[in-house]
Amino acid sequence: MLSAALLAGCKQNPEGASSEYKVSSVEAGSQVAPYDEAQDAGKTTGFDIESIPVSDAPLGDFPYFSLPDGYTSERRDSFTKDFARFPFWVKGAPVWVEGKFFGATFVPVEGKEMSEFEVKKNFESMITQLGGVKLSEERIPYDTVKSWGEEITMGFLAGLGDVYNVPATTFVLRRDGGNVWVHLVTNSAQGWYIVGQEKAFEQSASLLPASSLKDAIDKHGKAVVHVNFATNASAILPASQPQVDAIAALLKQEGSLKLAINGHTDNSGSIERNRKLSEERAAAVRAALITSGIDAKNDTADGKAKNRRVELVKL
Repeated sequence: MLSAALLAGCKQNPEGASSEYKVSSVEAGSQVAPYDEAQDAGKTTGFDIESIPVSDAPLGDFPYFSLPDGYTSERRDSFTKDFARFPFWVKGAPVWVEGKFFGATFVPVEGKEMSEFEVKKNFESMITQLGGVKLSEERIPYDTVKSWGEEITMGFLAGLGDVYNVPATTFVLRRDGGNVWVHLVTNSAQGWYIVGQEKAFEQSASLLPASSLKDAIDKHGKAVVHVNFATNASAILPASQPQVDAIAALLKQEGSLKLAINGHTDNSGSIERNRKLSEERAAAVRAALITSGIDAKNDTADGKAKNRRVELVKL
């Protein structure tokens, strides 16, 4: 999803040829602030991971657990996220976990009846044999789930399950290499589960200095700049200020350069939400550059007309 806004170079020399670059959004990890204080409520519910013995039982490949005999997730929705966050429900509050995730919807194979009791007993037996524990089995309030936003309700849909109507069961294995969490939901027809492996955030975006930005624009007519935004929001995180500074430096050095900002999101969430979010993120970068002393040239009739366009990009 994208939107565009024109920015000229420094105010002394707004004239000149135009080029374009894209601002690519990177969903932030451990640096992201929670939506509100309630999201971190799980840290004060009395749950203490230190009270659970460390498991050193050998695990196979991620996501570690197989479905019980007679159940399948083939031809059903599933996902793997290399880095994300998810609220595991523990004793009346969410515990937000960051790391790698797998989620899936599963059903009985043809000719077999769904047995919630069988599924839950299998998961509990499998996890406790590995040294894990069952933390809770509770309904999550409807308003709480909705407050998590589309990052969770849509981004984890395949594994989240019908938490609006049935309880969610949470398990954890405390591991030296990163705790393993399991979210399980079942009803009379099917089940859903999410496996999360805690891991630290590793930044993959790199800073392009002003000179590199200029080289990319001269060669390709655009440059990709990775900017970290708060999840499901347009706030630019402090760690991305050097990227913004580099863009501002380029525009001050090249007074005749005009650029368009295209904001992008990932494919989580609805089209409408992503369109709005991409526009907000482009506007946030534009505002940050204007604050740095860059002239905004997007209010003339000609400029607006040039912005009304689509782009064809080879994939």
